[in-house]
Amino acid sequence: MEWQVYIILCTDESLYTGITNDLVRRLSQHGGKRGAKYFRGRQPQRVVYLEAGHTRSSASRREAEIKRLPRAAKLALVAGSVMPG
Repeated sequence: MEWQVYIILCTDESLYTGITNDLVRRLSQHGGKRGAKYFRGRQPQRVVYLEAGHTRSSASRREAEIKRLPRAAKLALVAGSVMPG
């Protein structure tokens, strides 16, 4: 099963980082108040970064790595990525 690491831009311009093995389902959960508590005071706008090809373990490690980055580094990561669609 392939896991993905993603970053979502929120309505308050904050960046949320998470992992999933089903991005469509997870985005639906976030938008429908069944996802992370982080979205109780803000709404997800769009996925701005996506890394595929992870195992659950490597996705968790990468998520933690990204969460430790300062905002400027996260924005640089997003700027260097090519989003599908």
